[in-house]
Amino acid sequence: MQLRGTLDGMDTVTQEKRPPRIAGISWGRMEVEGLGVGKDFKLYPGGGRAWDWAETGTRHSPGFQAADVGELVARGATTVVLSQGMNKQLHVHPDTYRYLEERSITVHVAETREAVKIYNDLTEHTPVAGLFHSTC
Repeated sequence: MQLRGTLDGMDTVTQEKRPPRIAGISWGRMEVEGLGVGKDFKLYPGGGRAWDWAETGTRHSPGFQAADVGELVARGATTVVLSQGMNKQLHVHPDTYRYLEERSITVHVAETREAVKIYNDLTEHTPVAGLFHSTC
């Protein structure tokens, strides 16, 4: 099955592998198409799920771990969006940047509302994934 193609020089994503769009974001609440409402999400081409920081021991500092993004890459993402929270309290561990760079993954790091905009804009044409934190 083809996951990527080109259309006028842009990546395209088949419908069944399109990442779910984020329908709404507010403090402590996200609404994701096909997944419902939750606090923090891990979204990737073809789906997503609630994101439990305890899975990898993630904390605000040192921040996102390489283990947090590994699932996103394994599910076919070529671009990853990391949301730092509404007050940008969630950092990115240097090993995470290295992990993504070694795999030629484009990364965007932004405050949560901006991260949602970046992510949603990419969902139609790019196999994008993201980790979204809806509070601090």
